[in-house]
Amino acid sequence: MPSFYSTSAPGLEDVAAKEIEELGGKITRLSRGRVYFEGDIGLVATLNYWGRTIERAVLLLKECKVEGLEEIYREVRELDFSIIKPHQSFAVRSKRVGFHDFTSIDIARVAGQAVIDSYLASKAVRLKVNLNEPDVIVRVELIDHTLLVGIDTTGDEGLHKRGYRVYQHPAPLNATIAASMIRLSAWRCHQVLVDPMCGSGTILVEAAMMARNVPPGKFRKDFAFTRIFGDELLEEVRYHQEKGCTPTLIGIERFEKHIRGARQILEFTGFDFIKLIRGDATRLDEYLELDRVDVLITNPPYGLRIGKKGIIHDLYSGFICSAYKVLRNGGRIVMITPEKELVRSLAENAGYSVEERPVSYGGIDAGIFILRKVYYRT
Repeated sequence: MPSFYSTSAPGLEDVAAKEIEELGGKITRLSRGRVYFEGDIGLVATLNYWGRTIERAVLLLKECKVEGLEEIYREVRELDFSIIKPHQSFAVRSKRVGFHDFTSIDIARVAGQAVIDSYLASKAVRLKVNLNEPDVIVRVELIDHTLLVGIDTTGDEGLHKRGYRVYQHPAPLNATIAASMIRLSAWRCHQVLVDPMCGSGTILVEAAMMARNVPPGKFRKDFAFTRIFGDELLEEVRYHQEKGCTPTLIGIERFEKHIRGARQILEFTGFDFIKLIRGDATRLDEYLELDRVDVLITNPPYGLRIGKKGIIHDLYSGFICSAYKVLRNGGRIVMITPEKELVRSLAENAGYSVEERPVSYGGIDAGIFILRKVYYRT
């Protein structure tokens, strides 16, 4: 049975693993930012078209220990790359984590030559290299002294590039993280979900796709696996039956330009049932009924972005306190932020139970918080 690994935001591996299992994969282990699993080749299409929480899926050809560039060349040279057709081009995408006396560029150079030499020896054909738009991407990653070599079935653009962002927000939330946050919230279609700082609406769109059983790959135009295994695999997984569930999804956003942008995305996706309100996240009780919201999921501004801690304190404090008024008992907030100490302090003082998981997002040491309203204050 073929082996694979998927990538995800570090800290969300278990969320991705659960989804991979639901889609038919057999999990073998987790490591930082990666989930290793087994499955048939058809799983490649399922994950790339239906996977909401994974960034990419790689067909794993080899995993071994190496010490230097010579060993990397030898290990890659021994592999069978007949999965690449003689007329196709390829490129090596390399990554290096740890301390070494060479760079990721050196890895790509050595591994690329090894692929060429291996193919030339077995097929008597010299493969073409195309660094910009290759037909096939060979992933060569060195994590300390562990070498991973695989065929990227997703492509240069990760699965967070859904294809529906017809409006570009300056700081959009990664769609795979948004989907992971929704899963962590335990939200169900019949429950009221609000994003009080919705920006261009990524969380709302991801929730709508989940509720209506719309595949995240619906709007994506390119899938690398079709160049490797053919279009038939894609056609086998494309059929889907949308559900009749129309969830109550509400977005609140301070800036009119982002409201307009979000409306463009909702029109493009067909999710015009999502309600958008121009408003202030620190005054939620002015827009929402008291004690009626089940879940608030949001990606608030960070102090790193704004540069003024006082603004962030006032925003977070006002939001967390006003959220308490509109949430049902047992209702919860799910939010991602590097302002971890601030959120802990504000949430505990406001009367929430606090669950936190550390995540890395764009190189930022952040946390996803699940704040649950557990009782009424007197």
